[in-house]
Amino acid sequence: MTARVWSVEESLEIPLPPQAVYAALADIRRMKDWSPEVIGVWPRGDRFVGVNRKACWIWFATCRIFIADPGREFAFDNITFGLPVARWGYRLTPTERGTLVTEYWIDLRRRGWRRWIAELLGLVFTGTPAARRAARNRVGMRVTLHRLRAACGTAV
Repeated sequence: MTARVWSVEESLEIPLPPQAVYAALADIRRMKDWSPEVIGVWPRGDRFVGVNRKACWIWFATCRIFIADPGREFAFDNITFGLPVARWGYRLTPTERGTLVTEYWIDLRRRGWRRWIAELLGLVFTGTPAARRAARNRVGMRVTLHRLRAACGTAV
């Protein structure tokens, strides 16, 4: 049995400056265009609700923007029924040809009885056991980054 993975990162270079990439990422309503799980987003100030789907599973994610640093980083925390689940974010690093975008995910379900409840809810709503979530997220991140690059490429 392999050890549980608590964080994942994937990176891809996009041929636009960091400010332009940040503007696309900070418009969270567009996440449904890139993410293979997100099917809708309703923003409300520094919070938003995302609707996600995987096969026959559909679930809501309540999120709070945690970092909004234009041109550098955008991140948000996913909270389900008041329980911390994960932090999702994007770090932007300037390159000679544009921006290296690093998408990251950190599992916040770490300790105590709240962890077990959050993991059980995750299994019920997404169909993915906590121990397999990191691998699933890595695949989704690759899809997201490639779709983001394709969308940004048309903006050049």
